[in-house]
Amino acid sequence: MNPESVQQEVNELVELAASGPETARADCLERLTGLRALYARLDPKDKPAYFPGDTIRALQRTARLLEDRKPKIPHDIDLLKLLHDVFGHSEFRPGQEEIIRSVLAGKDCLAVMPTGGGKSLTYQLPARMMGGTTLVISPLIALMKDQVDALTEKGLHATYLNSSLVEAERRQRILDIRRGRYELVYAAPEGIEFYIGSLMEGVDLRLVAVDEAHCISEWGHDFRPAYRTFSGLKQRFKGVPMLALTATATKKVQKDILDQLGMEQALCFQGTFYRSNLKIATVKKGEGGAVGKQIMKLVKARKGKPGIIYCFMRKTVEVLAEALQEQGIKALAYHAGLETADRIRIQERFRDGEIDVMVATVAFGMGIDKGDIRFVIHRDMPRSLEGYAQEIGRAGRDGKESECILFFAWPDVLLYDQMTEGQGNTPRSIVMQRRRQVREMFSFADSSRCRHQALAAHFGEQMAPCAESCDACVKRKK
Repeated sequence: MNPESVQQEVNELVELAASGPETARADCLERLTGLRALYARLDPKDKPAYFPGDTIRALQRTARLLEDRKPKIPHDIDLLKLLHDVFGHSEFRPGQEEIIRSVLAGKDCLAVMPTGGGKSLTYQLPARMMGGTTLVISPLIALMKDQVDALTEKGLHATYLNSSLVEAERRQRILDIRRGRYELVYAAPEGIEFYIGSLMEGVDLRLVAVDEAHCISEWGHDFRPAYRTFSGLKQRFKGVPMLALTATATKKVQKDILDQLGMEQALCFQGTFYRSNLKIATVKKGEGGAVGKQIMKLVKARKGKPGIIYCFMRKTVEVLAEALQEQGIKALAYHAGLETADRIRIQERFRDGEIDVMVATVAFGMGIDKGDIRFVIHRDMPRSLEGYAQEIGRAGRDGKESECILFFAWPDVLLYDQMTEGQGNTPRSIVMQRRRQVREMFSFADSSRCRHQALAAHFGEQMAPCAESCDACVKRKK
């Protein structure tokens, strides 16, 4: 295009936006996206010739006009009917409707909902309601395809962009996103800084959902540097509500999430961390025999029931999985050292019930959609209470009784200390934070306090002792 044809396109766009019918809005947005893309491609010295000051101001006025014409969400909308018709559920889980109505009202929201609380619905249902495109930032690359496939089956238009795509497929999806063909776009955090952020600027964006939002905080248990690039999202997508979601965040981490994302007047929702169907128990290593033999006995007594066994080291994962197989247990090993295709295949076999026991490092479990996991065993103590809460939260999502058994010992603490000290480029404040976290974890395991009460208190929730859902309370009753 030459400068004259660009000016003609701008004039037609301005006239169509000002006097065209409401149905012309999508065409206007597509034209505006094309002009933005052209501007981005131009050499800086050529931009004034193609886009002089008056032209840019006219485009800015048109963009604001189109923004004002977004379809309004009626306040009396029957969310329950939509929930049933699209997602097949008869009622909301605690907190879901409150968060959804906040998003539909255009407000920012931070939602701390324990694992299995139904976080994904809080952006999937609004995506269907609001039209336009919802951007979902998620680190779960291996699970994006499953999530998109499940949404497609429900009739939603969804796609994902991540490193697993070949270049031709990536280009086609980007083209379709620009044309507004998707209600939901899942993207990995690493891509936001490089190209997805600028791509979404030309899209009719209605909501930005940041999943696993605790990863943005250095004070959390799973800090990921790529998440720090989100600090400018609120300014980049002005007027677009932001929904931050996490299963585990202390009050300090919640404040850091809000600060990092620039969410100044956000609604903050925190669900309860108490799930009475989870029966929590801790066992000090060395009491009752070798850990491997105790775990073997536990699993054999629950043969045929789905479960997860977490181990600290990959080698331990492989050895334990092989030992279970030799005893006739349908078990497989899972850790980050496996090829991506193998991890996906193993995860699908567990999800589909082809294997009963997943022996894994902490690389497994985030985003797994399996409601009938009957036990979670920790062969080694987790690094933090946040990580522990997330991992045991994968048990009993169907509401039925499930067991959570933790083996622990002081050498576990020392091992984590060695690992932390070995990371020489880690700031001293973070080193000390991680040392505190692992000691809090040990104190929790070694305490005689109600396990559920202690876990809830860590996240700022006050509750009475559970009375019958943990070993400490059961022992006191005897």
